[in-house]
Order: sequence, then structure tokens, then C-alpha cells
Amino acid sequence: MIVIREVFVARPGMASKLAKLFSEAMKGSPDSVRVMTDMVGPFNTVVIETELESMSAIEKRMQEYASNQEIRKKMAGYTDLWTEGRREVYQVVG
Repeated sequence: MIVIREVFVARPGMASKLAKLFSEAMKGSPDSVRVMTDMVGPFNTVVIETELESMSAIEKRMQEYASNQEIRKKMAGYTDLWTEGRREVYQVVG
């Protein structure tokens, strides 16, 4: 099992809007996906956490999302809502 966390630091006042945008775009995904916002720690943090079976599943998912016009349409302008981000990929060991 692989867990991917995509961590974004939203512009001030934009975390809720970014989280809602991600939630709407991920609706209907066959993957286990959840969108989270910070309660403590760095302000304006939005995290998308996805569980997939393998690294090849990650590659397949990224290719599908990049070519999915519906998701691209929903996500138009999302880069204006955040200032920095990173992707973390973990292997579940237990």
C-alpha cells in the first residue's frame, strides 16, 4: 500500500476555497482520497491524501488526471490559490 500526501500552503484566506475545489474535483474518484485542512501547525495548509496499491498505480492515476478534461476544467485557476506545495509518497509497512 502506498500513501500519497500532496501538501499545499494556501494564500491567506484561500485554504477553505482550495480545499473545497480539491474535494469537488476528487468526487467520484475510484481511489481512497480525502482532503484535509490544518487545525494546528502551519496556517493555511491543505492536504490531499490518497491511498493506492503500487507505484505503477500512482503513475497511472497521474496520467489519467492530466488527460481528464473534466478535472482540468474544475481545477482551472487553482494555482492562484496557493504559494507552495510538495508531494510526499510513503510505503505502508504495517
